[in-house]
Amino acid sequence: MDTIKIGDVAPDFTLNDHNGKEVKLSELRGKKVLLSFHPLAFTGVCAQQMKDINENLDKFGELNVVPLGFSVDSVPAKSAWAKELGIEAFQLIADFEPKGEFAKKLGIWNEKGFSERANIIIDEEGKIMFIKIYPLSEQPDFKEIFEALK
Repeated sequence: MDTIKIGDVAPDFTLNDHNGKEVKLSELRGKKVLLSFHPLAFTGVCAQQMKDINENLDKFGELNVVPLGFSVDSVPAKSAWAKELGIEAFQLIADFEPKGEFAKKLGIWNEKGFSERANIIIDEEGKIMFIKIYPLSEQPDFKEIFEALK
């Protein structure tokens, strides 16, 4: 599938977070949503990517943004990783069952068995307003995310 583009309506999803709570994109309308994809939990660059979100939660809140961290890991793995990272205030989403289905819908699936590293911002109406795919080893720069949100 082709990668989604700016202006496209984001496909809906119903997935579980690291606490097993169901999350639906359609229920977040009226807020901007940051979909922050990382290939796999328990890896260095991915951990820093999620810590950067956690450290900027106040700023995201001021901008009416709900940040969500996505990977193909299972709910128990995401739960253990959230505890290890000290993340409680935002949701780590398990794109696990079926594995990578949401990443595939967005066109950011890597044939190695996980998503690309990517940040996607969805506006209040559910349309894509920003997308950037990063090299797997590159730490995303959240300054550019905040620029895109202005």
